[in-house]
Amino acid sequence: MRRWCLGPIAAWVCACGRADRHATGEPLVVWAAASLTRPVRAALDTFAAREGVRYTLETQASLELARRMTELGQTPDVLLLADRGVFPALLVPTYVDRYALFARNRIVLAYGARARGADDVARSARWWEVLERPGVQVGRADPATDPSGYRTLLVFQLLERHYREPGLARRLLAAAPPRNVRPREADQIALVEAGELDYVWTYESLARAAGLRFLPLPPDADLGTVADSLAYATAQLRVPGRGRGDSITVRGEPIAYALAVPKQAPHRALGARFVAFLGSADGRRVMRARQLDVLDSLIRVP
Repeated sequence: MRRWCLGPIAAWVCACGRADRHATGEPLVVWAAASLTRPVRAALDTFAAREGVRYTLETQASLELARRMTELGQTPDVLLLADRGVFPALLVPTYVDRYALFARNRIVLAYGARARGADDVARSARWWEVLERPGVQVGRADPATDPSGYRTLLVFQLLERHYREPGLARRLLAAAPPRNVRPREADQIALVEAGELDYVWTYESLARAAGLRFLPLPPDADLGTVADSLAYATAQLRVPGRGRGDSITVRGEPIAYALAVPKQAPHRALGARFVAFLGSADGRRVMRARQLDVLDSLIRVP
């Protein structure tokens, strides 16, 4: 993969030959995965103040955002997703011609101060048995809409392999029943904070930002380590694809967030300037202050 240096971004946007309508005073429209809400809003606030522009930020689960483009024909100026794989699977080349990796994460088991069995989870070698206790409420995101949701199911498979515990993936799934599934992982954090859920499978960045305690998972199961890529790839499942009734195979891989300026973005030049800001030292500083593990530079794909 190539480093996406900041200078060529503007040249790429200008080369597309489409007029930028920012001169009309229209706002920069940014769509972001729900798990990116805090860092992206903070970055937008800083960027808007410097550039003297307005912005609109819309946050949803990553697959929902992609389907707004493929099924509803809507297009933002900048699209930031929690899974790099959504771009080649659903958006390239029709809606996006190139994208860039900009952050990473890992899956953890987060819990609140009032979580049932919290002390046992923190110290027990068989911590998953706490999740199976009567009355314990465990949440997860919807795998049909949110990368956190299908990544959680991949992690279940990897944990079964790591601990050599036959049936563990099935048991973990049963401990987080459908009634505790929400469209976005960010919704789960609020339920943990309110005490309605004891535990939630989520991203480390969200757990840290919310001040929740969390159980780190083994590196060969948390989807957070590049060195364990081969181990991650042994897990797979299917999720809804481009159209109704269609599905795609998702395989385990290190978590990587990605962004793009869509081909039909109304304000491509302005969108590219915002992307350049995100890749700058100031942009990285703002997002890291909100607990996002940002890469040292943007990595362009392809």
